[in-house]
Amino acid sequence: MTDLPRIMVAPNGARRTKADHPHLPMTVEDTVATAQACWKAGAGGLHAHVRDASGAHVLDAGLYRELLVEMARSCPDMQVQITTEAVGRYTPHEQRQLVRDVVPAAVSVSIREMLADGPVPDFYHWAREAGIAVQHILYGADDIALLADERTAGRIPDGPLQALIVLGRYTTGQYSDPETLAPLVAQLQTVAPAVDWAACAFGQTETACLQRAFDLGGKARVGFENNLHSAAGTLAPDNAARVAEIAALRPKTDVQG
Repeated sequence: MTDLPRIMVAPNGARRTKADHPHLPMTVEDTVATAQACWKAGAGGLHAHVRDASGAHVLDAGLYRELLVEMARSCPDMQVQITTEAVGRYTPHEQRQLVRDVVPAAVSVSIREMLADGPVPDFYHWAREAGIAVQHILYGADDIALLADERTAGRIPDGPLQALIVLGRYTTGQYSDPETLAPLVAQLQTVAPAVDWAACAFGQTETACLQRAFDLGGKARVGFENNLHSAAGTLAPDNAARVAEIAALRPKTDVQG
């Protein structure tokens, strides 16, 4: 399993549009151009969402294949991770089927969404055998406990584990507290001590939260999916500017968890 990059950019997500920011990518062409700029700014990976002709989030295997081909041609050294995010539109079966249809090198999967219809005995083992790096999306302590239960039951295989700890939510006046990260990391490391983890954070405290992730030995996902503002509180000009700001951060080695 390829390690997570130090910085992965999430340039659009499933909900925002150009009405939120004129430089938020909506098409495959836009996303590839944004990824190229973010690679130059310091992002080693792209967390990719695709949109349909109306701009709506879709789990479309054809669009994802198109994006993967264009990324391989235009930015071949950048990791590309697709998403299975449901956004209330897709069933766990449809989410799993997308991964089976595309067979990407990497995918992010919310454990809460994937198990919404009950235990999944084969998907995670199939993905491991197919060489797919699955990053488990964890929205808090309950999700980490669910991950632990699935590992104990054998439905998620032992061995290398990738995770994303999500701070905050889609809410008015989005706020994420960097001090909530350390306890979640400690809990996650009881499940898999060598877990390859990153954090993302909603709202204008994103930079402080990602600094905390670096301090704790983790990695970062940054971009307009979660936050449109710079550390100073001004509107960021584009995703590459946010990547550059996070790329400049360095761990504070004297900080304790």
